[in-house]
Amino acid sequence: MSLFKKIFSKEKKETLDKGLEKTKTSFFSKLSKAVVGKTKVDDAVLDNLEEVLVSSDVGVETTLKIIDRIEARVAKDKYLGTNELNIILREEISGLLAETNVGNETDFIVPEGKKPYVIMVVGVNGVGKTTTIGKLAAQFHKNGKKVVLGAADTFRAAAIDQLQIWADRVEIPMVRQEMGSDPASVAFDTLKSAVAQNADVVIIDTAGRLHNKVNLMNELTKIKRVMQKVVADAPHEVLLILDGSTGQNAFEQAKQFTLATEVTSLAVTKLDGTAKGGVVIGISDQFQIPVKYIGVGEGINDLQVFNKIEFVDSFFK
Repeated sequence: MSLFKKIFSKEKKETLDKGLEKTKTSFFSKLSKAVVGKTKVDDAVLDNLEEVLVSSDVGVETTLKIIDRIEARVAKDKYLGTNELNIILREEISGLLAETNVGNETDFIVPEGKKPYVIMVVGVNGVGKTTTIGKLAAQFHKNGKKVVLGAADTFRAAAIDQLQIWADRVEIPMVRQEMGSDPASVAFDTLKSAVAQNADVVIIDTAGRLHNKVNLMNELTKIKRVMQKVVADAPHEVLLILDGSTGQNAFEQAKQFTLATEVTSLAVTKLDGTAKGGVVIGISDQFQIPVKYIGVGEGINDLQVFNKIEFVDSFFK
């Protein structure tokens, strides 16, 4: 039964397969060129493989770990043919991800005993932050949770209006103020409203600026402090949204935001429009922060929980 729970529905799996298509095509095209004319996994093949993984945005540190694991297999088994490389890669990447206690979920859930469960969302403009919040709210709502949104990105009128469109679409309440209002004030009002409505989940949008880390840190700290006047241990989760199509830039954004605030979970978006999906493997391995969600399409149901078993399966399918 537990094994069955790890398997996505057919529709969900097809969406994931399709979302990773560009990454997969690019990766295996490079891999084919790396082993052309070779029958054995030797040093030259490993050097080429290293280049393939790095250029597929898996990241240097994670690539070296994968190469080390394959080298150990070659030393142990003495002879490994290049036709086995796909299987070996799949096994070693799965093994590497298995060492991180992330990517085990199969559905959108919130921990018991935290009501309302408060999620503060951070990320630079343009990564799909507001869209991800809307889709996340829709999934929680679909699972029977009472959700309230807070439009605390008050620096852009478009951010408030865009979030309102999502709130209307999903038919859930949203707390907003005028553009230029104090973000902490919006967060405070949102939590007051959520408590009054006996809501299960609160999702707070915040401004996506990273040009000044000190200002960002101060602002997010203030929002947290003000929220704690209503819900003592809020926020329960700080979710960082990263654009998967930016590849290595997503690593850099993750580094910068983790310096500015305590990030507890990640969502990697726009994987369907890019060949840089390998970034999910690298980010899952390198940051001690779980990748919880991945965006694999534009539809309302195309935000998925990140499940490492299903992800690797789709990647190597």
